[in-house]
Amino acid sequence: MTASGWLATGALFGATAVALGAFGAHGLKARVTADLLVVFETAARYHLVHALAIVAVAGAADRFPGPCAAAAGWLFVAGILLFSGSLYLMVLTGARALGAITPLGGLALIAGWIALALAPFLGSRAG
Repeated sequence: MTASGWLATGALFGATAVALGAFGAHGLKARVTADLLVVFETAARYHLVHALAIVAVAGAADRFPGPCAAAAGWLFVAGILLFSGSLYLMVLTGARALGAITPLGGLALIAGWIALALAPFLGSRAG
C-alpha cells in the first residue's frame, strides 16, 4: 500500500475509534456494567493509539519504503481488528469466548511496533 493509502487507513481507523469511544461513553453507560465499560474504553483507547500508529506507518512507508513499513501497517490493522474488535464484540454480545482472540491482537500490535522500529534500518531510503 502507498503512503497515502496508509494515511487514509489510519485516519478512517481514527474516526471509527472516536465514534466507538463516544458510543461507549454515552450509549453504553446505562446498558452495561462498570467493568464492561472499562473493557470497552480499553478497546477504544488501543484502537485510537494504533490508528495513529498507522498514520506513522504512512510516514515510514514514504521515507523508508520496504517490507518492514508495510508489515507494520498490516500488523496494526490486524491488531486493531483482533484486539479491539474482540473486546468490542465481547462487551456488546456478552460472548466471553471472544476474549481468547484478544491476545492474538495484542501480539500483532507488538509485532507491528517491532516492524516499524526496523523500517529505518531495513527499508530503502527515499529522497
